[in-house]
Amino acid sequence: MAIIKIGELLKLKGLDTNKRIKLVRHKDARQKQFINGVEVEGNPYDWYRNDKDKFIAYQSEQHRDVFKNVDYIVSFIGENGTIARFIGIYKIEGSDNERNTNKYCYKMTEVEGFDELKERIIIDWGPSAISWHQWLNDKNDKEIIEITPGFDHIFPGYEKIALTLAQLKNIILEKEYPEWKKMLSAVNCIYIITDRKTGKNYIGSTYGKEGIWGRWKEYAKTGGHGNNVTLQKLYDQDNNYPNNFSWSILETLSISISSYEAINIEKCYKQKLGTLAFGLNNN
Repeated sequence: MAIIKIGELLKLKGLDTNKRIKLVRHKDARQKQFINGVEVEGNPYDWYRNDKDKFIAYQSEQHRDVFKNVDYIVSFIGENGTIARFIGIYKIEGSDNERNTNKYCYKMTEVEGFDELKERIIIDWGPSAISWHQWLNDKNDKEIIEITPGFDHIFPGYEKIALTLAQLKNIILEKEYPEWKKMLSAVNCIYIITDRKTGKNYIGSTYGKEGIWGRWKEYAKTGGHGNNVTLQKLYDQDNNYPNNFSWSILETLSISISSYEAINIEKCYKQKLGTLAFGLNNN
């Protein structure tokens, strides 16, 4: 079986490998660090999955001038051991001197044309995992060990769904994965939105011919509030607040269920879980 390497594949897809290119693997065990002068919680893997703006800000500021004289970086997220997942190519546009930090900061833009490879290509970074940034050249070209469907491609089953806002947008708006659309359009449900910052919950129901897909599409389109009064107040105070939300299914319902029946079941769950008294429901 022929071995193909990441540089070879990216060249076939249009990347000019004669440019000065670094391979970058993000894996950070720290749970608190400073981004743009502000202490934040989390790690690059979670930021990439749930808050892309925070991830880009993290990637674009460094303690040392590691991207000096670099034209492009080929970015990876570190997974188990020395495994790394390709997440995109970024062009270094120059220094960014307007950031509120004493780190080295860079202006970078994502290069288009590699979406079909993003999140799917897996490489082995090799024994020098501590060297998180390395020049791409003929002597240092990483072998592709697997091509996967990606993070969110496979529908996990109704009972296992727990989607962040970023995943909701990716699945429903950006990629419109066929399997997800088929399964979420086939049924209605009682769903729960959990605020992972406070632990409070919102209970809702779906009804109508578009099923769960139709209702959750509204959440994706509106930045997470779905025109719910309480959730919109949180959104109005901070447009990024819905990044704390997680969408799950409590019970599936028939696609032909009436609004009256669905709302009555919804009311039962609100009473059981106390979301009117202690949660995010207001009626």
